[in-house]
Parts: sequence; structure tokens; C-alpha cells
Amino acid sequence: MYKLDDKINFQNKRNDILTVGEILIDMISTDYDDHSKCNTYQKFFGGSPSNIAVNVSRLGIHSLVASALGKDGMGVFLTNQLQLAGIDTKCVQKVDYSTSMVVVSKSKSTPTPIFYRGADYYLAYTPELEEAVDNSKIVHFSCWPISMKPVRHTIEKVIERARENNVLVCFDPNYHPKIWHKGEDGVEYVKSMFKKVDIVKPSEDDAERLFGKDTHENQVEKFLKFGAKLVIMTLGKDGAIVSNGKEIIKLNTLATDVIDTTGAGDAFWSGFYAAVVKGYTLREAFTLGFAVSAYKLKYTGAIVALPKLEVIKNMYGL
Repeated sequence: MYKLDDKINFQNKRNDILTVGEILIDMISTDYDDHSKCNTYQKFFGGSPSNIAVNVSRLGIHSLVASALGKDGMGVFLTNQLQLAGIDTKCVQKVDYSTSMVVVSKSKSTPTPIFYRGADYYLAYTPELEEAVDNSKIVHFSCWPISMKPVRHTIEKVIERARENNVLVCFDPNYHPKIWHKGEDGVEYVKSMFKKVDIVKPSEDDAERLFGKDTHENQVEKFLKFGAKLVIMTLGKDGAIVSNGKEIIKLNTLATDVIDTTGAGDAFWSGFYAAVVKGYTLREAFTLGFAVSAYKLKYTGAIVALPKLEVIKNMYGL
């Protein structure tokens, strides 16, 4: 059981976190409106696992990202962005499919996405990827890669290898029916993953898509019953609710200035990961996750030029 006032003790590994999943283009509207009325969009680096890899690198820990990109201009753009962030691209594979894209309406609440998938679901399990798993303290993935084959099989192998090597496995259960094939029961597959991982961080919307409407406390309990060991459910402006199965706590957000919510959840993950790797307790790491998210919310785009974690900590008086 993860005690909330304890630190997570990691083995000495070369890399702090390996994020496995999508790198893609986020095309975000310049206006606050639905897609039918928006005429102008801006291109941003995107993809939840990749956002986290870039964020944590800027916060002061080491990261690797494993993903698949198309052999096109968008793929070159995304690769360059990773390299500019100082991230080794040895686990970024180039495949003969178009680089994936999400078109998003700029929003102060939950953004409305339109998905265009291509290269991302052809990530293969390679010797380079296996070595990266073995030499990382944390492996992170989301629903995006497990929603389609063949990358689903890659994720399953990554989880199995991580558990064999005492790597902390963390899952963002950001289920969305539109990224699954029609007729496939994505909800049940996602639920089956909870017993295979250590930490899950659903949003309030994620929980509702998976379990239907219910109280926050009941939603968290459902994740635990399916096998999750630590649940962090973020609630937007209402903060978060956290449980390890024995203790349940509520946390307040630190955000005061919201310009764009795209990537806010990734920013929370990033602050949390950087904090636990740097030796903060879980309770402290939750608060630092909110501090990083609050900093990001002041800017448009999924990732921003974050300072070191200690600078953000001081900015928010923590």
C-alpha cells in the first residue's frame, strides 16, 4: 500500500521516466468556439505521454519517450521539438503512415477533440524499447495506445517487462470512445488494466465515461475495486480526491488564471513525477503536481516553457 506521507523508493536507474504512446500534432483553434465556427488553428507539439516527457525534462528529471511518427514534415517537426527539449529520440520510430493529429477547440473547460490517427498505433516492441523499460524508474502510458492494435500488444509487453524489473507503472485512464474501433468494448479492456498498474490518475470526465455518474468517493472506490493501488482523481477547478484504499483525502487546485486547459492533466502528472523522483512524499507530490498544472494553465498549448520544479515550488509558496 502507498502511504500518503511516505516517499517512493526507486532503484538506481539511468532514466527517471519512460513515457510510451503517442506523439502527435495538436491543432488548436485561436478562438473560443466550436469547430464549425473556427477558421484559424495553430500547430502545437502534442500527445499526452510526449507532453509529460518534455515537461519533466524541463522540471529537472530525465525522460525518454517511445512512439511512432510518420516520415513526413509533421514527423520532422515533432522530432525536432523533442531534440530541442534535450530528449533522446532513440525510441521514436519512423513508419510508413501519416503522423497522427488531434484538432482541438481552445477552451477554458474541457476541450472538444477531433481525432486523426495514423502512425501512432504502429509502435513496435523493439530491443531498444525493452532496454529503455529495464533502465527506467517509472513507465507511463495512457488509453490512446491501448485503444488500437498493434501498439496495444506493445504496451502489454512493456507492462509485463516493467513488472518483472520492479518499475513503477502508471496509467492515465483517459478513455474516449472515439479512439476505439466500433464494436470493441474499450471500457472493459481499460478496467482490466487497473490490476496491472500501480497508480492511476483519472479525471472526473474519465471516471464518468468508464463508470457512469456517481459521487467522487464512489468513483475512486470503483478504481480501487478493479485493482488500482493508488487513485488520484482530478476534478478541474475543484482540485482532486486521492485514495490508497485505506485513506482518502481531498486537495485544492492552485490555479487562479486559466487561459487554456489543454494539457493541464499532463502538467499535473509531470509535477507529480518530478516530485516523487526528487524524493518528495506522495502528499507533497500531489501539491507540486497542482503547482505545475496551475503554471501551465496560464498559457495556450499542451506544453509550455516550464522552469525547474523548485522554481515553481517557490512561486506558489510551497
